[in-house]
Amino acid sequence: METIGHLINGKQNLEAKRTQDVFDPSTGKVTKQVALASKITTEEAISAAQAAYPAWRNTPPIKRARIMFRFKELLEQNAETIGRLIGEEHGKISHDAAGELQRGIENVEYACGAPELLKGEHSKNVGPNIDSWSEFQPLGVVAGITPFNFPAMVPMWMFPLAIVCGNCFVLKPSERDPSAPLYIAQLLKEAGLPDGVMNVVNGDKEAVDVLLSDDRVKAVSFVGSTPIAEYIYSTASANGKRCQALGGAKNHAIVMPDADIDNAVNQLLGAAFGSCGERCMALSVAVAVGDEAGDALVEKMSQAMQNLNVGNHANSDNDFGPLITKGQQQKVIGFIDSAEQQGATVVVDGRDLKVKGYENGYFVGATLIDNVTEDMTSYQAEIFGPVLQVVRVKTMQEAMKLIDDHEYGNGTCIFTRDGEAARYFSDNIQVGMVGINVPLPVPVAYHSFGGWKRSLFGDLHAYGPDGVRFYTKRKTITQRWPSSGVREGASFAFPS
Repeated sequence: METIGHLINGKQNLEAKRTQDVFDPSTGKVTKQVALASKITTEEAISAAQAAYPAWRNTPPIKRARIMFRFKELLEQNAETIGRLIGEEHGKISHDAAGELQRGIENVEYACGAPELLKGEHSKNVGPNIDSWSEFQPLGVVAGITPFNFPAMVPMWMFPLAIVCGNCFVLKPSERDPSAPLYIAQLLKEAGLPDGVMNVVNGDKEAVDVLLSDDRVKAVSFVGSTPIAEYIYSTASANGKRCQALGGAKNHAIVMPDADIDNAVNQLLGAAFGSCGERCMALSVAVAVGDEAGDALVEKMSQAMQNLNVGNHANSDNDFGPLITKGQQQKVIGFIDSAEQQGATVVVDGRDLKVKGYENGYFVGATLIDNVTEDMTSYQAEIFGPVLQVVRVKTMQEAMKLIDDHEYGNGTCIFTRDGEAARYFSDNIQVGMVGINVPLPVPVAYHSFGGWKRSLFGDLHAYGPDGVRFYTKRKTITQRWPSSGVREGASFAFPS
């Protein structure tokens, strides 16, 4: 059976004192094993990055960018292979995997602008014969810890920008679907990246804790659940590291009485059930303003859900695939059970779904639950599965309060034809990413991604302009060349 190892200093490392099974979630079968890095192996990756840093730091940004241009071409040329690896280990349908990869490539495209992104500011004659300028210098060795749900895209939120800014990188991807990120790192080496600049260690908490404690690691980026994000942020910060840790979400869509219900239903189908709901931007709660809107939404949504196809990743006719593990499947079913037990109405029930030919896969069908209230366990938690809950309220203000009161503040949207309502909503809602008739308001690569409240720990969002700031430190230089023969006496006043 194939063992997935590590990439350290440009070479494959198959250290396998500890391994973990990798499953095909469509069949429930073990297909590979992944090596879990020890403390020593993780330290080897950090050492390789540290050794490569001086030369890479002094490599002109235009040369760094040229490697990213070649990397982009290799990603596009090998898109089918990357999509297959994602599907085999995550279960994501081929068209969804292709979309994930494309969003990752857009971050590589943004990183190709390194010469422009790293330009500082210059002011001449801030005083007599005195010039002042700022520049953005790299941090050194930086690390990324990424989740299973986007094994290609989320790492590319991090390492392309970190690398073109002059840093060296250690990636710890999810051990549940490790093949795609390792393959992508090998393409980066093929694009001409010097050995040691990009390293990959597969592992678990042992590897993570080394990255959080080693003094040579200057910054850590993380995407995952809120409890782990809080641990990552507090531990990294206590060890003097810069940290951005993106956590969980409970994303609400307000459906106003004047909304185009047919359009809202079509948008909610993909936003709630795409990728089997395993997205931190998935819309998991529809807040219907008024019973008329609620009744229409539930009726049309339940009808549309009958046409959804669930199955294996290789069949592009399928809309979504399985959940990542047996444990996650049981967890999602448990949330549906609890909602029913606490008084909600399960309108469309996906708990007993069996896919022909894949009876042992980790499938849960699209599920619609009505009459959910904010005190229910399933409302409070991030389900991370193909479940859409409907909460009914009387006013827009009540809907907004519901969203503002929730501990998460990642994404939200409103469906309406009323521009005044849309503007009021976007101005006042306490959420980091807002859509107006856009159900998944994921920022493009030249903006930045991040939520509010307990969806983000740290001051800077991921990728885009905030990413440049996160992976660099500003240095301001003030320079004076006095005129020949001019000598001034000492001054003890503060300079002005």
